Order: sequence, then C-alpha cells, then structure tokens
Amino acid sequence: MPPSFDSHGSMISRRQALLATAGLLSTGLHAATSKPSKPPAPSVWPQDLRVPGGVARLSLGPAAQRPLAFTGEVPLLVLGDAIEWTALVGIPLAAVTGEAFITVQTSHGGTRQLAYSVGPKQYREQRLKVAPGTVDLSPEDEARYEREHTHLAQVMASFSEPLPAALRMQVPVPGRRSSSFGLRRVFNGQARNPHSGMDIAAATGTPVLAPLPGRVLDTGDYFFNGNTVWLDHGGGLLGMFCHLSAIDVQPGDVLQTGQRLGAVGATGRVTGPHLHWSVCLNRAMVDPALFFSA
Repeated sequence: MPPSFDSHGSMISRRQALLATAGLLSTGLHAATSKPSKPPAPSVWPQDLRVPGGVARLSLGPAAQRPLAFTGEVPLLVLGDAIEWTALVGIPLAAVTGEAFITVQTSHGGTRQLAYSVGPKQYREQRLKVAPGTVDLSPEDEARYEREHTHLAQVMASFSEPLPAALRMQVPVPGRRSSSFGLRRVFNGQARNPHSGMDIAAATGTPVLAPLPGRVLDTGDYFFNGNTVWLDHGGGLLGMFCHLSAIDVQPGDVLQTGQRLGAVGATGRVTGPHLHWSVCLNRAMVDPALFFSA
C-alpha cells in the first residue's frame, strides 16, 4: 500500500490511515503535533510562473527535430529532446492578463498556435529619493538616454547559439536583496517604470560573477545603469549587470559560471552601492528569482 498523507500533506503510517478512516484517530491532533514540512525545492529552472514578469513553460510535445516557436515575431528558447520539447516564454511586465498565444512551426512547414493564460500579480511600491537631475532630465541627458535606449533594444534582440545546457543560475554576488523584481518605482514622488531586475546590496568592490556560462555581448557606461555588462547565455536568454565600479571583461569574452565580470559599485542612478541584475528572455525582463533556489 502506498504511503498516505493527512490533510496538511504529512506522511502517516498505514495503521494511522486505517484508524483515521475508522474515526479512531484525530487527524487534527496529529497535524497539530507533527512538524510542518518544507515545500519541495523546484526540480526545473526556470520555474513556471505565468504572470507579468514571469516565465511560461509550454510543452510542444515530441518531435524528431527541435521545433521553432515565436511570440509575435520574436524567437523563443526551445529546449528538450525528441521525447518532449519545451518552449520557455518570458512574459513582459507590461503584459495584460488573460489568454496569450505562441506560434509553433510544424514539421510540414505550417504553423499552429498554442494558448496559455497570464494571471494577475500585484507588485509592491517603492519610493526613492535620488538626484533631481536623474528624474527631470536636461535636453542633453534626454538625448543621451534616447541613444542608449535604441542601442540597448538592439542588444536585447540578440538570439545566438549554442543554446544553454542548463538554466539553474548562481546568484552573481552574495548580499541582501535590497529591492525585488517588479516593484513599482516612485522617484522623488514621480512614478516610473516597474523595477526590471533584482537589487543585491553589497560593498563597493565585491566581485560580480557570471551566473551561467555566457559570452560578453556589450559593456558600457549608461546614464541610468552606470557601468554595465551584458552576458549572452544563448537562445535569447541574457543577463544585465549594472552600477558596477569596475568592468573586467570586454565584448566577445566567453565566461564560465562563477567567473568574475566586474565589481559592485554605485554608478548611474543609485542610492548606494549594489548590484542590479536583470534577466532578459525573448526580449522581456523576467524575475531572476525564477532561475535559482533561494
């Protein structure tokens, strides 16, 4: 007889299960005296969380060759094998809730649509005080921001091979999570775009390490992000590391997990030294916490 579980998910013996069925054992008393069990650790990364800023893991079924899948015209990361392929869909923070679709190319050259649902998620609000010139931009700073925005849109469109062999990430720097993904940011009383990454507080100079193998795609000093490194992990999965005090790599360098790419700093628009870490999947910023076990 397979093990039985009480209403709280704790395993009970066959004898206890029979007594409980006969009304001779109080399952409420048993639940009160048993130790609470920890939720099981995820077995796959990224975790499936179909909300704005989350990731949808969509089964494409079996196929002899890796299928091609798209959200709009943007290619998706598809991993697996001939037994089952899975499309990983980064859901933008600006996505509306409800039904969404991806397009899958069939082996005969046609296409089919695969539907999934995006649920709601309420992110908290964070109010910050920063230098006034980083909120109400001068014409010169506005022009600089627009140039950088256009350049970074091209960086985010990267889709390269080889595809990543594994997706469980290493946190790039130890420290306290000072600001989580998706926070609604209010700078000097003015609402701005939600926070598109994870902030980790650490001392200036703390090494920042690659969370996965990747090729350095871009480096630079940006108005808001300060000294920044972009890593291309393959298949439209990118990492962005901002506010660095030092950049120790250059475009084209290939890093393995745990190799140093720079150091924590306070460059760009910041209130103190920390690492801003973003994960971009099919051009959508998604929650980095979905890629590692806390």
